[in-house]
Amino acid sequence: MIAYTLLILATGGERVVELVISRRNAAWAAARGGVESGRRHFPAMVLLHTGMLLGCLAEVWLLGHPFLPWLGWPMLVVALACQAGRYWVIASLGRQWNTRVIVVPGMPLSRRGPYRWAWLRHPNYWIVAIEGVALPLVHTAWITAVVFTVLNAVLLLGFRIPTEERALAAAAPREPGAS
Repeated sequence: MIAYTLLILATGGERVVELVISRRNAAWAAARGGVESGRRHFPAMVLLHTGMLLGCLAEVWLLGHPFLPWLGWPMLVVALACQAGRYWVIASLGRQWNTRVIVVPGMPLSRRGPYRWAWLRHPNYWIVAIEGVALPLVHTAWITAVVFTVLNAVLLLGFRIPTEERALAAAAPREPGAS
């Protein structure tokens, strides 16, 4: 349980690093006329992601879920791969990456990294969804995995992705002569 607790704490520390990167990128976007959308659902996202980490710890410590090597080790590999994927996304988007929906009008969409594949919409959200299952299951926190997955799907499909799609469409560079 100690090793799992350290993994969750490290993941929480990594999220703090992401927030620092996000704030820096938000300032960069604001200086270029960036427009934020979806402010109302952002606190729910923060609460959900914080709750997932706390749920992992609470479920393991309070309910005494065991570490099952046949499940835990593969899920650890998946969770670590998600971390790599997360930083691939951050590096690919560069200053355009943010935890908020901030779009600089007229700036073209990134076509680097996982964004070069048009069929793979929103790779960061896929990574988050996979990690939301894998990280809890490293130590058999299946309740947290299920609750996070359901709530994350509602938040992403109901609010975040539609907000992001509208913001990107509104700020997209226009073709000459297009109405």
